[in-house]
Amino acid sequence: MIKDTIVFANRTLKHITRSADTIITTALMPICFLLLFVYVFGGAIKASIGSGTYINYLLPGILLMTVASGVSYTGYRLFEDKQKGMFSRVKSMPIHSASFLWGHVITTLIANTISLVIVLGIAFLMGFRTGASLADWLVVLGLLTLFNLTFTWLMIVPGLMAKTMTGASALAYPLMFLPFLSSAFVPTETMPAGLRWFAEHQPITPITDTLRNAFTEQPLGNGAWSAVLWLVILLVIAFIAANQLYKKVA
Repeated sequence: MIKDTIVFANRTLKHITRSADTIITTALMPICFLLLFVYVFGGAIKASIGSGTYINYLLPGILLMTVASGVSYTGYRLFEDKQKGMFSRVKSMPIHSASFLWGHVITTLIANTISLVIVLGIAFLMGFRTGASLADWLVVLGLLTLFNLTFTWLMIVPGLMAKTMTGASALAYPLMFLPFLSSAFVPTETMPAGLRWFAEHQPITPITDTLRNAFTEQPLGNGAWSAVLWLVILLVIAFIAANQLYKKVA
């Protein structure tokens, strides 16, 4: 299966290298939000976050938006393969059928990682600074990878179910909107009661807070376990749903 997965991943990666705008577009929107919030809204918002620069507070949420932006192409590429008859071709080949889905997943993980590096580089140029230790960076890397993997499998589901190209990437839009209803841009304490309750009980807030604590060398706290638990539960649900759907449509 591993060999078959590598073959399919290489195939999809070649498509991306021929269309580099995929990675550029994935990174461009988060960078625009980074510039907008730091240079336009940052002065007004800074009072609500206390000490520290706003870009240091903002970056974890922007990194999550980068992943959410990138996974939209997973559903798009999968739907495109379905339209071209790749599912039937894969079924007729002497290979492990699951390797086809994993090939798309690995491709997205690689593409999103490149986009994350680009966004992080821009953030450093804009003044982002961290004293994070090696252990803290490993936490950041591990959590972003798990987030990347979970949201990629979530996007596999509409990619398999969709009847149109637009529908294949539709789930990405609410995923990109969730950081706005979390602690990504402002502390939840500043929100109205109902919105604050939602922000504190959805997965993006503990994930963002854990990344922020790692960057600022603060104790990770119980939020880290909550972040991992959310992601693992969502990953298991998405993985099972995607594979069951694939068996039906392939």
